[in-house]
Amino acid sequence: MDRIKKKRNSRIQRHRRLRKKVFGTGDRLRLSVFRSLKNISAQLIDDSRGITLLGLSSLSKEVKKNGSGKIEESRQVGLLLAKMAQEKGILRVVFDRGGYLFHGRVKSLAEGARKGGLKF
Repeated sequence: MDRIKKKRNSRIQRHRRLRKKVFGTGDRLRLSVFRSLKNISAQLIDDSRGITLLGLSSLSKEVKKNGSGKIEESRQVGLLLAKMAQEKGILRVVFDRGGYLFHGRVKSLAEGARKGGLKF
């Protein structure tokens, strides 16, 4: 169990280090990513006001689960989040990977958001 706690604490430390530099403002929101073992979620956050404007998860009804894997689900979450953000007039964001390495599902979500029209 000690190995699991160390791994989680390392991620939290990386996230804190990252959050010193990444800050979402009113004109450029923070796209925050959380990854669990089975699902992934993303939120658009305005840190200056302390509110979440938009959130989407792979558990949402809009995300189609066609059995193609977690990476494809992550890409769909990114695409749908970008589409919903554009409907609200949000075009520019700051990407917050949440202390996770930028590969796999996190990278796939970012690529989907970029393909959907968000500018990082």
